[in-house]
Amino acid sequence: MNILGLIPARGGSKGIPGKNSKILSGKPLLQYTYEAAKQAKLLNKLILSSDSEEIIQLATQLDLEVPFKRPVSLAQDSSSSIEVARHALNYYLDQGIKFDAICLLQPTTPFRKTGLIDEAIQKFKDGGFDSLISVREVPKAYNPHWVFEENQGALRIATGEKEIISRRQDLPKAYHRDGAVYLTKTDILLNENSLFGKNIGFVNTSAYPYINIDTQEDWKRAEEILGNKS
Repeated sequence: MNILGLIPARGGSKGIPGKNSKILSGKPLLQYTYEAAKQAKLLNKLILSSDSEEIIQLATQLDLEVPFKRPVSLAQDSSSSIEVARHALNYYLDQGIKFDAICLLQPTTPFRKTGLIDEAIQKFKDGGFDSLISVREVPKAYNPHWVFEENQGALRIATGEKEIISRRQDLPKAYHRDGAVYLTKTDILLNENSLFGKNIGFVNTSAYPYINIDTQEDWKRAEEILGNKS
């Protein structure tokens, strides 16, 4: 399976201006994801997609390949990961190069355990999934079977059940995506315009440090995590 590793890093960011190139405990945020991806043996190619000259120059310094400059239209707050991934795949298809799948690696989730990317790719290959994502377990208190939605001024169980599961021990495990790894077959992305498809695999990262950096508070928390590591 021929897999394209893609690090998307646009220049604009309202929550933390210039966050992808901002220094986090001694190195740019982008570098954490690059270093994790560089260690992966099952990625056939690794590239950066960015609209920012500053980030492209940083990538060049890191020896991270930048085959194109992302169009400004795909670097807006409203731009989706699907659009960015499709743009990269189509860039290579125009050259007669087809990848079987794409591995999206977001710089805003900088902490990945050693070997996570290869573990995810191997499970993706072995399972024949449409996609595979990294996830963390939802705390019992927020399990969807214990979550309520507003319904015409009243509440109903979010899962649609009529009776709530009363015992914590009976709750099924639930997960939320953590943003560290997204793997998707090319055909699913291009033909169904989806990152997921119908058959979704997963790797559980609950045992490892986690942050998805979007706000200044997130940035401070990332510094705290790195401080605890040292």
